[in-house]
Amino acid sequence: MSLYDSITKSLNEAIEYEKGNLKGVRRRFIKIAPLPHYKGKEIKEIREKLHLTQMLFADICGVSKKTVEAWENGKNTPQGPAQRMIELLNKNNKIVEEYILDALSPVT
Repeated sequence: MSLYDSITKSLNEAIEYEKGNLKGVRRRFIKIAPLPHYKGKEIKEIREKLHLTQMLFADICGVSKKTVEAWENGKNTPQGPAQRMIELLNKNNKIVEEYILDALSPVT
């Protein structure tokens, strides 16, 4: 089956599914929590609670140290993915332990 045919078939199945014409397909609804809105002081408190330098916090969040500085000084606000990452770090400090341990593991 060509890529075009595969995409066309999948789209037609999606249409039929939405119309309720596909039998034996289970629907599952998932509710995602809304994005938090962390700002300067909160971000710094989270980072300090985790005993991380701005550089380590930046590495974990996938941003530069300058970006973390801007967040903490209120000059900039984290956007979607960074907000979610900060939320995860705030709620589960085990993520940091696992990340740092993985980062220190030798590459095989």
